[in-house]
Amino acid sequence: MLFSRQDLKKLIIPLILEQTLVITVGMADTMMISSVGEAAVSGVSLVDMFNNLIISILAALATGGAVVASQYIGAGKQDAACRSAKQLIYTAGMITILVAILVILLNRPILNLFFGRIEADVMANAVTYLVISAFSFPFLAVYNASAALFRSMGNSGITLKVSVLMNVINITGNAVCIYGLKMGVAGVAVPSLVSRAAAGVVLCALLRNPRNIIFLTGGKFHFEWEVVKRILFIGIPSGIENGIFQLGRVLVVSIIAGFGTVQIAANGVANSLDSMGCIAGQAMSLAMITVIGRCVGAGDEKQVRYYTGKLLRITYLLTAVINSVILLTLPWILSIYGLGEETTRLAWLLVMIHNGTAVFLWPLSFVLPNMLRACNDVRYTMVVSIFSMIVFRIGFSFFLGVRMELMAVGVWIAMVLDWIFRVTCFAVRYSGGWWRRMCHLEECRPV
Repeated sequence: MLFSRQDLKKLIIPLILEQTLVITVGMADTMMISSVGEAAVSGVSLVDMFNNLIISILAALATGGAVVASQYIGAGKQDAACRSAKQLIYTAGMITILVAILVILLNRPILNLFFGRIEADVMANAVTYLVISAFSFPFLAVYNASAALFRSMGNSGITLKVSVLMNVINITGNAVCIYGLKMGVAGVAVPSLVSRAAAGVVLCALLRNPRNIIFLTGGKFHFEWEVVKRILFIGIPSGIENGIFQLGRVLVVSIIAGFGTVQIAANGVANSLDSMGCIAGQAMSLAMITVIGRCVGAGDEKQVRYYTGKLLRITYLLTAVINSVILLTLPWILSIYGLGEETTRLAWLLVMIHNGTAVFLWPLSFVLPNMLRACNDVRYTMVVSIFSMIVFRIGFSFFLGVRMELMAVGVWIAMVLDWIFRVTCFAVRYSGGWWRRMCHLEECRPV
């Protein structure tokens, strides 16, 4: 077998810890910026929606590189894996340098395009935060690409350690710049820039170690277009899918924003708790790319099926345990937020809808598609995801939330309908074996 139980533990456990760290640090960031004032909080939250769009596209490009590298490793082609790593790092870096320049030059038009007219003080804070954030995009691209390559090697422990370093720099910098130097919104943006730069440089430097399965070779760089095309073949559909997903989330939030303060507050609290319930699934999604990519590269369909089932079973077990704990302790957790009675009741209902159904639907809805992507079946996952987002997540949110006057509850029911549709499509695709056409035994070994 390509992966022993110990190999899977070394891959999965650091990924879960890393996802937990990202979510908890994000919550701490929100708490710290809240001390600067409502205009700052509003500006940061708006820009973060745009930043999440950029980050999701970078993650998709990294996924493309991870799939290609994993397939090369599985095929026993270390030299090709190293060349693909270099192509990924340079391609990601160059693309994001161009994106960063455009964002810096067109900051106000971009904000106006996404969010329309906003108050002057909110706009001022948003511009400051966006411009500084844009400088971090190339570093973030290098970090994401390098982290994906280490995961392809099965070495997620390195990415966890660097993630800890990045988040320690970020939190410490926030405390110094916000509370000590009174830098306002810049006090949040500058530490993020510094932490991402440090993480990108460190991971890229570690990739130069020739003792790694994949390492960055020296010499003059030149594009190998066949390798770049393989990376973009996976990355572009995934990027489009992730981009549409993030835009859909913005539209859904805008629908909920029209329901009033209670609905908005309950939705925000529920979202923070929902993300905790999906930690294991997010980690297993990354693990699926590495494991199945290796099996595809080795041309071993039996192991593709074996590890798909194994990773899904682990995901279901962990998802059930985490969400059960959240649901059992939910009254106590909600009491910490100090919400009003009506808001607390609504938040409780929304979390019950999400976390209760996530136990049954989330793994097949979001982890199984990464198995298909690792098998090069990316166009199918893109089409299904975009169709489901537009029809169910957005369309039914408007119908149930606005037309049927179910408000936030209707929006979250629409989310469950989205999951059900995704699960049906991806389960049928897997069980029918159509993905095999994308990686037949003769074709699944990268050339």
